[in-house]
Amino acid sequence: MIEASRLTSLWDQRWSDSPPRADWLKHAYQSRWVRFHSLPGSKRYPTSDDEYATVLHRHNTVLEELTDDPNLLLITCDWGEIEQPEPRDERLRALDPAGTLWQALPPDDYRESWTYLYISERSWMRGVLDPVLRAVADDILAGVMVAPGNLSWIYHPYDGGADVLLPTSGARDHIRERHRDWLSAHPSGL
Repeated sequence: MIEASRLTSLWDQRWSDSPPRADWLKHAYQSRWVRFHSLPGSKRYPTSDDEYATVLHRHNTVLEELTDDPNLLLITCDWGEIEQPEPRDERLRALDPAGTLWQALPPDDYRESWTYLYISERSWMRGVLDPVLRAVADDILAGVMVAPGNLSWIYHPYDGGADVLLPTSGARDHIRERHRDWLSAHPSGL
């Protein structure tokens, strides 16, 4: 398991323009960011087994293309008051039982509560993150990030799709072209 201090050091080397807040990264690294929608027509929430299958297929396809490391970091978060070493949310504890506290981020202009980031490691294989991805699709979990141990890329699933942050704009362009049909029609890419 990666040590919290080593992960913080890696974050500062690779993603220093943003704190480890999943929803801030797309603004800090717009030239290396692409958003994929998880359902056709930019539908936000799945309502059938077929739609859940599509959501999971799209997430797993992109993760499979990104992953060249046998282990991935899963970063999950919870919110609350200071002095919260364990997640309060029982669903988060059930979905990420190995998660250990990485960082506690103080309140800011966006959130009035503390943000607690937890890390765990998963051996990559297609489907290993499906319970987490499904909880994100159902808006049960938020602020989730997936990354290799060296943090060379960040995958941030959200209810409706995923933000992908890559090491270069060229890498971003390559994956964007591969999945053109999953992009937003909005000019900003949102």
